[in-house]
Amino acid sequence: MADSQDVWGIDIGQAGLKAVHLRYAGAADQVLAMGHAYIKYGAPDSPKILSQPDAISEELIPQAIKTFIENNDVMGARVAISLPGPTSLARFINLPPVESNKVAEIVKYEAKQQIPFDLDDVIWDYQKISGSVDEDSGYMLNAEVGLFAMKREQVFETLQPFLDAGLEVDLVQIAPLALYNFVCYDQMGVRVDDDPAEDDEYTIVLDMGTDNTTLLITNGAKIWIRNVPLGGNHFTRALTKEMKLTFAKAEHLKCHATKSEDPRAVFQALRPVFNEYVSEIQRSIGYFSSVNRDSKIVRVLGCGNGFKLAGLQKFLQQSLQYDVERADTLQAVIGEKVLNSNEFRDNVLTFSVPLGLALQSLDVTRVHTTLLPKEIKTARLIRQKKPWAVVAASVALSVMAVDMVPRGCVARSIQNEAVVKAAQDSDKAYGEITGKQGEYDNLVGTFDDEQFRQQTLLGGSGRRELIPEILKAINECLPREVGNQKDIQNLVRRNRIHVSHLVHKRHGDLKTGWFDKTLQTVDGRAYMDEADKGAPPAGSGYVFTLIGEHYHKGQAAGDQLQFYVQTTLLANLRQPKMKALGVSHPTITLFKSNLVDYDPTGRVKMSDTASSGSAAFGTFAAPAAAKAKRKTTTRKVKFEKVDKTTFQVEFVWKPTPPGARQVAAAAVQPGAAAPGTQPGAAAPGTQPGAVAPGTQPGAVAPGTQPGAAAPGAPNR
Repeated sequence: MADSQDVWGIDIGQAGLKAVHLRYAGAADQVLAMGHAYIKYGAPDSPKILSQPDAISEELIPQAIKTFIENNDVMGARVAISLPGPTSLARFINLPPVESNKVAEIVKYEAKQQIPFDLDDVIWDYQKISGSVDEDSGYMLNAEVGLFAMKREQVFETLQPFLDAGLEVDLVQIAPLALYNFVCYDQMGVRVDDDPAEDDEYTIVLDMGTDNTTLLITNGAKIWIRNVPLGGNHFTRALTKEMKLTFAKAEHLKCHATKSEDPRAVFQALRPVFNEYVSEIQRSIGYFSSVNRDSKIVRVLGCGNGFKLAGLQKFLQQSLQYDVERADTLQAVIGEKVLNSNEFRDNVLTFSVPLGLALQSLDVTRVHTTLLPKEIKTARLIRQKKPWAVVAASVALSVMAVDMVPRGCVARSIQNEAVVKAAQDSDKAYGEITGKQGEYDNLVGTFDDEQFRQQTLLGGSGRRELIPEILKAINECLPREVGNQKDIQNLVRRNRIHVSHLVHKRHGDLKTGWFDKTLQTVDGRAYMDEADKGAPPAGSGYVFTLIGEHYHKGQAAGDQLQFYVQTTLLANLRQPKMKALGVSHPTITLFKSNLVDYDPTGRVKMSDTASSGSAAFGTFAAPAAAKAKRKTTTRKVKFEKVDKTTFQVEFVWKPTPPGARQVAAAAVQPGAAAPGTQPGAAAPGTQPGAVAPGTQPGAVAPGTQPGAAAPGAPNR
């Protein structure tokens, strides 16, 4: 970041233009507030709001920008502007394990799926929110990226008044991200060099504008954004309707409700909007909590001039049961002249977005995306380089002129056939030598590149293939039909387990981070192998979590419900082949069984007949019955009741490269494996992970009751 760099953050809102002038002092590592501007639309005695029917935005916005330029010195400063949140798109995507140099390709593919327009018709950018590169495999793990976009025509519509006024814009950012910049830097103390912390305590930020409220939930690293279609104007319209007032009088009464003749009547008229506002916030909190089950919301932070509404802060605190605060005091920006001015203090809540824009322009925030069109960047770059190109051309012409004069004199003195022929032969020979030398250099370069490529492939292939290898191995551990079993149509007789979710998380200490906690749960302790209980995992590694379901129900009581998972998937995860890959301590940590309606004809989708207990699996609970979109049929559907078992299996994975496996295999004493087979390999003629012919996958040893639970295991 540049020392003493001046920046302006400008937000074009519904009620006016808000701008903040900041400067970064590198020596003191401090952000200074140098100036501000708050320009309302229209005449001072009759301000306008862009959403009003008689307001013409094509006239009001350029006039506000002209007034801003006339009253403020913007020469040499970087300028950042905001794009309205309701018309922008923000998506947060969890990427699968992928090589770090291919993240851009994956994000572009996701952009085509997530953006409901042709990519040529939008301006978009992305940023990695979380995730790290695994040193063993070279893959980006647990990566989450933010995808931000807006239609091209809407971006240029916002930019055009600035371009017409001759004001060069350096940064274009959507308002919710600018708000995130302000909250993180000023209110939460997050700095650009800080590592993203896995903090479960989240803050809700409500930026109430004229017609909309930006709802943002963050812990300083992760972001969740939603637009709530309720703002200050909705409270004003409630007063115009209930108290039969004009819009201007209702707006004045709203701003001075506590000083009115009958404050109780005013708040009674506003109460329906208060209730609707709280309902929208609670709905957002409920969805966010269902997706982020470990999150804990600790406070609500209010921004925007709409948050100055009397009684709103207290009503939210009583209804949401959270501490509700106003962002009316800046924590990390200094400058008494600006911060103590009456205009700034009266409207400090509305400067959150301009402050966030200016902070990003100073490069002191983690966000670095911009929706500035590339054609503007290119044209500006060419214009900046044009003077240097003219100077370079002038110098080249001067050098050529000086060089040609003596050359002409020499040429006249040696113009005879012998000299000309000798010169031509010399040039020809020199050209042939230069050509051969060039061919040789190209061949040497090609050889070096190929040698480097082969060394890279041979040296790192094992590490790059570790994650695909473990995913393939997990798939092979699932039970499957073989031979005539593939013809079975009965749902409960099929040997199938459906895995709906597979996630993994790295732990610095597997014992304290996962093992000890798992043994404290009833299911985790009951279904873990006794040998694994006495040998906790050491050091760092990953914990895989598989969430799935099955409908299998065998003849024996132990060949159904969670016992079927135990004798198939869990048993296969304990095979020597999986241990060689680094898999250990598999166990069932959670399961739930309930009856569902099953239509053997397949015309009606299954639905739970009992809804109790669905909260155990949070967002992974069984979906509700789908409503049939086709016409109702007169044929009566005969349902069957079947057992649906939903389960969660967890196990440890410590990445083991092929070289380490060979060393471990060589250390095995002779005779430990059958002749001609590798240690832990399956019997000849069986698939990897399969058992002896005639038994189901994962079956126990002869003489043991199939599906027998571990001692003390609960039977639900």
